[in-house]
Amino acid sequence: MSYLELIATSTFGLEAVVAEEVKDLGYKDIKVENGKVTFLGDWEALCRANLWLRVADRVRLKVGEFKAVTFEELFEQTKALPWPELIPGDAEFPVEGKSVKSGLFSVSDCQAIVKKAVVESMKKKYRSQWFEEKGPLYKIEVALLKDTAVLTLDTTGAGLHKRGYRELSSFAPLKETLAAALIKLSHWRADMILVDPFCGSGTIPIEAALIGQNVAPGMNREFVSESWPNIPRQVWRTARKETHDLAKFDQPLEIIGTDINEKVLGLARKNAFEAGVDQGIHFQKMSFNEFRSRKKYGKFICNPPYGERLGQLKEVESMYRELGKFLKEFDTWSYYILSSHPDFESLLGERATKRRKLYNGNIKVHYYQYYGPKPKKRKERSTEVGLHTGLK
Repeated sequence: MSYLELIATSTFGLEAVVAEEVKDLGYKDIKVENGKVTFLGDWEALCRANLWLRVADRVRLKVGEFKAVTFEELFEQTKALPWPELIPGDAEFPVEGKSVKSGLFSVSDCQAIVKKAVVESMKKKYRSQWFEEKGPLYKIEVALLKDTAVLTLDTTGAGLHKRGYRELSSFAPLKETLAAALIKLSHWRADMILVDPFCGSGTIPIEAALIGQNVAPGMNREFVSESWPNIPRQVWRTARKETHDLAKFDQPLEIIGTDINEKVLGLARKNAFEAGVDQGIHFQKMSFNEFRSRKKYGKFICNPPYGERLGQLKEVESMYRELGKFLKEFDTWSYYILSSHPDFESLLGERATKRRKLYNGNIKVHYYQYYGPKPKKRKERSTEVGLHTGLK
């Protein structure tokens, strides 16, 4: 294949953030649709996208797209695609499927037909009537939307949110990809203090540290396509070397995570150590309203409790009111808060500068963004006092 059409899948509402990441990697011909960002590249692009994309869910290799309103059309057009150019004769190639608003609504039948069509296509090249499927994994997906079929190969394996640093977590942890998106949407920079006053097991502070030190999120994990023989090993080696060359491990950071639960803070410290960013983050047990700082400018980024459990809503609403009073003390800071409560702004006591509808798992949430004044130029800040958190 002269070029590859790659798809970075995305959580609803984050497509533009993923597209910006793809653009920052140097790739063009970007097409943004609901739940995905399509772009052109080569094998190197496939490797680099898996290693560097922080907000995408996974990277798929697009094999074909066509209209299919009958099973015969699905079979014949799938069979015509260049499967033997991509899948070796000993590969394992299971088929997964989904169908939305399509005449071919039986997912199990669609999977079976695609599997049969791929086998028929491969029989010609490999001159075999049977494939043992004991080799590298090439997972096929057939996705039908409004009678259009898109067939892809998964190049990632475990989702991109699996960075490799979080073996343990607190209850209902924030996904790493969503945490990275919250930071990117805040336009936080490594030379500014960042505080998460509800840090839990530390996902937001850790993702911020990885961003601040330009550490590729996939640096310490493996991907299913690393075992594909059609990707030269040197391509993966070069892509991985780039992640080490571009990392700024010595970049100083001012990231603070606080929580009232000592147990989850223990997890946060362990996760930060596993991610290699423990030196750039300070975790402390304290309530959000105990935090103090003499820094003139900074950013709060947090995912406080939603009160989804029965009996917790009143408690959470009271906490939001207290949070609003607390944030008024930091009137030159910016704050970014994720919440599912429909009256969040009223409870906080202030309308957001901007809000964005997102999903945290299956929960519809809004990302409330409150912009503080722009920091003064460095010369104007030269008389500011150093950091004082009020930590014991």
